[in-house]
Amino acid sequence: MIRVAALDLDGTLLRSDGTVSPTTAGALARATASGIKAVIVTARPPRFVKLLAREAGLTGLAICSNGAIVYDLDSDQTTVHGPLPIGTARRAARAIATVLPGAAFAIETGWQAIAGPGYGHLARGENNRVEVATDEQLWSAAGTCVKLLAWSTAPVTDALLELVGGALPADTTVTYSGAAGMLEIHAAGVSKVATLSALCAEWGVSAAEVVAFGDMPNDLPVLRWAGRAVAVANAHPTVRAIAHEVTASNDDDGVALVLRRWGSDVPAR
Repeated sequence: MIRVAALDLDGTLLRSDGTVSPTTAGALARATASGIKAVIVTARPPRFVKLLAREAGLTGLAICSNGAIVYDLDSDQTTVHGPLPIGTARRAARAIATVLPGAAFAIETGWQAIAGPGYGHLARGENNRVEVATDEQLWSAAGTCVKLLAWSTAPVTDALLELVGGALPADTTVTYSGAAGMLEIHAAGVSKVATLSALCAEWGVSAAEVVAFGDMPNDLPVLRWAGRAVAVANAHPTVRAIAHEVTASNDDDGVALVLRRWGSDVPAR
């Protein structure tokens, strides 16, 4: 029995153009009508999720910023579960710079992105970005922080993740969501699965009653925890390797094809 569907956004639920297809929106509607909680579980901040949830017809809770924020889509309220202190973010940036020369940094507050000098990555759909001219301005501009973004022209490989992870302070952790050249640093213990499992415990839902969809390494802990792990065909090789099932790609409505099994008007199989 499936009671919760955990849905990654970019590369999974969303097509490559950043939209939700009518087929996927319809499958989500049928699944939620059958009693399944559809929970967005994404690296994206609430301001982006708010727009996409409306397009997909989703309500309830969304796990944002890789687990650092829970966003209530109905009340438009956010709860920070994993703040990253500015001082800690600054120490992490210094550590990254020692192993990744030329890296540039941005701070995500949950409500806006603050980009420091040289930070060249612009997230698709970004709708609240501030640029500052110096590193000092970067660290003083934000009163809060939920993750540090590190960007460089170097490709993100497993070796680079290991190198950066080894250099970081023990009270931080690094992950990769798929954006070219970008690494995401959180406070230690912050992850999609930590927040999702806590919410499921509140709801009385076991891991065995969760189906999770994903495509990138930051989805791996959720996929390993869920009773049913589904990778889209375009997923990172490590994600496909641990999934119980590989569905069609994000552009071919892979999530919808699986969700239809639990839709209110489609028999389970």
